Amino acid sequence: QVQLVESGGGLVQAGGSLRLSCAASGSNSVIKAMGWYRQAPGRQRELVALITAIRSINYADSVKGRFTISRDNAKNTVYLQMNSLEPEDTAVYYCLCTVLSGRELYDYWGQGTQVTVSS
Repeated sequence: QVQLVESGGGLVQAGGSLRLSCAASGSNSVIKAMGWYRQAPGRQRELVALITAIRSINYADSVKGRFTISRDNAKNTVYLQMNSLEPEDTAVYYCLCTVLSGRELYDYWGQGTQVTVSS
């Protein structure tokens, strides 16, 4: 079982910055990927950014050039630096951790952290 602790959400004006953190603990399984999804009211949860164990990175088109994902493998922690925030970035941001246990991949989700961008 993996526990995820998220931090760093909040309220910011458009054009501002926030940094999200997500620390994973509680498992000796191999972490294959960590990342962030978000869900705005009335919308489906969507990928924001994902980084794999070999540091392959994917970004949603809407955040490319503004958000940067990074990972500290020693701390099992993933970060999301969000710059030039827009009101459309307002959502609950969820941390995802994918682990390999045996031959199976398991996804674990954080509790979510609110990001609100005012215009």
